[in-house]
Amino acid sequence: MANGSPIVALKGVSKHFGATKALENVDFACHSGSTHAILGENGAGKSTLIKIMSGVLDPTSGTMEMEGKPVSFSKPSDAVDKGIVCIFQELSLVPDLSVAANISLANPPKRFGLIDHKAQNRIAEELLARINCADVNPNSLIRDLSLSRRQMVEIAKALGKNPKVLILDEATSALTSKDVETVYALLGQLKADGIASLFISHRMHEVEALCDTLSVFRNGTHVETFAKGTKSDADIVRLMIGREVGSHYPAKPNRPRPAPFLKIEQLAWERALKGVNLEVGKGEIVGLGGLDGQGQKELLLSLFGVMRGLQGTVTVDGTRIAPNSPAKAKADGANIALVPEDRKTEGLMLPMSIADNLIAASFNKVSNGPFIDGKKEDAAVRSAVEKLQIKVGDVENAVSTLSGGNQQKVVIAKWLMTDPDIILLNDPTRGIDVGTKQEIYKLMRELAEEGKAILFYTTDYAELIGCCDRVSVMYDGRIVSELEGDAITEEAIVAASLNIGTDGEAA
Repeated sequence: MANGSPIVALKGVSKHFGATKALENVDFACHSGSTHAILGENGAGKSTLIKIMSGVLDPTSGTMEMEGKPVSFSKPSDAVDKGIVCIFQELSLVPDLSVAANISLANPPKRFGLIDHKAQNRIAEELLARINCADVNPNSLIRDLSLSRRQMVEIAKALGKNPKVLILDEATSALTSKDVETVYALLGQLKADGIASLFISHRMHEVEALCDTLSVFRNGTHVETFAKGTKSDADIVRLMIGREVGSHYPAKPNRPRPAPFLKIEQLAWERALKGVNLEVGKGEIVGLGGLDGQGQKELLLSLFGVMRGLQGTVTVDGTRIAPNSPAKAKADGANIALVPEDRKTEGLMLPMSIADNLIAASFNKVSNGPFIDGKKEDAAVRSAVEKLQIKVGDVENAVSTLSGGNQQKVVIAKWLMTDPDIILLNDPTRGIDVGTKQEIYKLMRELAEEGKAILFYTTDYAELIGCCDRVSVMYDGRIVSELEGDAITEEAIVAASLNIGTDGEAA
């Protein structure tokens, strides 16, 4: 751990929301030139901590110092002025503005009292080049970029504020592997430049690769801070959840491969899908592997009716379907549900209540004619909350008040309330804690045992190995390898993802 005086220190900080104690008497410090991990389950207090440090929230009690002097922030711009910049998990970009406009949004360059667009583009180009994203056009609209590119623009925007302390809240969870490598290099350079980085991540391999100091939070308290390498992963997880952890993944059934229930033949769409052939049986979890951007997301969106102009055939239980809209995909005959990639923008209506979000996909099941039946709605919402163990105070609270893991549970519960036969999962454990991940793994296996056909995309090899009965690896819009049973290994997945054999020869 770093020596000397901390650049930021919190002393006895608490934050209460009514009877809820989000933080309780927390002492915490970080140092210049350190990459400091903040670990804990969703709801442990990590987000509240960084919101206090970045001026989003006022503490209920306690004090904060920066460079040895007392500070208090009434708004985020006060923290930015002192050099504390936060990249939140929820992106702050304006979709209908350009990349350049977003990067300079808080303080655009001006000439003769008007925004200097040339200078604005020049600033954007310099910052994008700094993070190895020179391919992003400063004039592109944010809504036209992929989620990974948007996240990189968010990082460029933060660097433009010249931080002394950079806080990254799950900043790599939406990134492609290439962009993750760029962020790794960037954090190394920031460390060499004497900048303090606070890094919130549920990916232990990232923490191991990047961080020199680790702090664990649990139930709103600061449990312990220690140097990297002084505790095992098992020790860290024990500190995070306060108990011993069993096996990450439920046992897989030992049974013959089921008959195809969902069958995809020669599915093609523009340049993303080039004749995909795939089968999923009832009671089966089939994983989609491969490097990010090989057509996996487009395949899931195509099956859910988002993509127009598909070629090829899709059959469900022997009957051909034409999923040309989400409404048709979720209708009787197809009965498909999709848990999307980005819960914030694609899965939830953040200002609306938890209850409203839960019933959003299944009005027909809680209605009498054109009107919602209050008793049916209450029963359905209560059942969903209990089934997925969603931690809520009041289901009438805005869903935005929940932790990330509980928000993801709401998204999953919303679609399970439609009682689907086919469940498409697009990276459902992104940005959530180890305890919630285990609950989702268990739920996936339970749903398979109930006879659901599950198609599961993740870039986490361990999840493919631990959760899936079969893994279909995609490369350049095609399935290039299918792995089953003991053949599902990290070596085999990596080789297929690169379209080479395990002997290193090109496939």
